[in-house]
Amino acid sequence: MENHEQIVDPAAPVELHVCPVCTSDLVQPVDWAPAAGKSWLVDLRCPECRWVGEGTYAQEQVDRFDDVLDEGTEAILAELMELTQANMEEYVEAFATALRADAVLPEDF
Repeated sequence: MENHEQIVDPAAPVELHVCPVCTSDLVQPVDWAPAAGKSWLVDLRCPECRWVGEGTYAQEQVDRFDDVLDEGTEAILAELMELTQANMEEYVEAFATALRADAVLPEDF
């Protein structure tokens, strides 16, 4: 895919998690650092279209972005817990089935 490089207008009312090229809501921070005043210099990357951008953003924009990132992290952790539980239930059922069938031997351990 083509690599789009663009400097984002910091005055534009944008949500940092939304890609300005493909409108994906999966834009991720690559790096950020304090800038002049109460603002942040943020390097961004879209994992879908590979757009990269940077800009200086107000604290309020970065706070909203941080909230979206936190929500995404919570969603991923919830999915991970569900998947882990489902996998463990499947493993336990398979092990119980093997025990009932006398298919577990000492050398299995």
